[in-house]
Amino acid sequence: MTSFVDAFSGYHQIRMAEDDEEHTSFITDQGTFCYKVMPFGLKNAGATYQRMIDTVFKNQRGQNIEAYVDDVLIKSKCVKQHIEDLRETLDTCRTYNIKLNSLKSIFGLSYGKFLGHMVSARGIEANPEKIQAIQEMRPPQTVQDMQKLNGRVTTLSKFISKSGERCLPFFKILRGENQTWSDDCARAFQFSKEYLLSPPLLSAPIQNEDLLYLSATDNSVSAVLVREEAGRQHPIHYIGHILHGAEARYPLLKKLSFAQLTAARRLRHYFQAHPVKVMTDQLPPKSPEGCKSGQ
Repeated sequence: MTSFVDAFSGYHQIRMAEDDEEHTSFITDQGTFCYKVMPFGLKNAGATYQRMIDTVFKNQRGQNIEAYVDDVLIKSKCVKQHIEDLRETLDTCRTYNIKLNSLKSIFGLSYGKFLGHMVSARGIEANPEKIQAIQEMRPPQTVQDMQKLNGRVTTLSKFISKSGERCLPFFKILRGENQTWSDDCARAFQFSKEYLLSPPLLSAPIQNEDLLYLSATDNSVSAVLVREEAGRQHPIHYIGHILHGAEARYPLLKKLSFAQLTAARRLRHYFQAHPVKVMTDQLPPKSPEGCKSGQ
């Protein structure tokens, strides 16, 4: 059971320091005015608001609440518990005088949108609207069309296995390596559409050990973080990276190490919270017996 709440004019709920109010001054026909609350557009406004949210919900975050800026997800395992979690959340908002937008808040759902993804008890699913945008695209005719396609594919890359290798023809055009739409581009474009007809469901990690599978080719490295349950493996996150410049000349073992490094950087929060076992079937053959490393 989940509920989604949205703060009303989020930034305006934080008061400006009195000494800093003059720095938000603006001129109108009626005179010069300044903000008494934090306006939209300040360089550190987003970070300031996020720190406030982290402080206010510090006892709930990671347990029954997930929050990013003014979007708050309240999650529970059953209806009875959800009512208690809602009461705790609303009491916290009342204590700190946080106002919620009733028009954008939805309560008691089993399935909903959060940060551009569809979230449910089963896991995280790709946003159908983003998938539909790719399904309705025609083969790109201009550079702007190609940029639009790459942007849409990148948005869904965490759901696409070996996304870097599969979408390499698109990126080659943007990098100037290919000048025209080729048969490889057409095949990659069609594959993307067919693959996204039934994208994988990303599951949440559990306390057990997670597995990280690594893969490397001449042009890209890939990784997938999975968890095992009842003899089955469930994907948590897919990662793909296209190799540039000197990266493409790495030997196989170094490419696999680079894939592990890339995964650790992007999924740092998973690596910090769970033990991860790294696996691959692409290790180079062992050196002949009696030979030293490098010979």
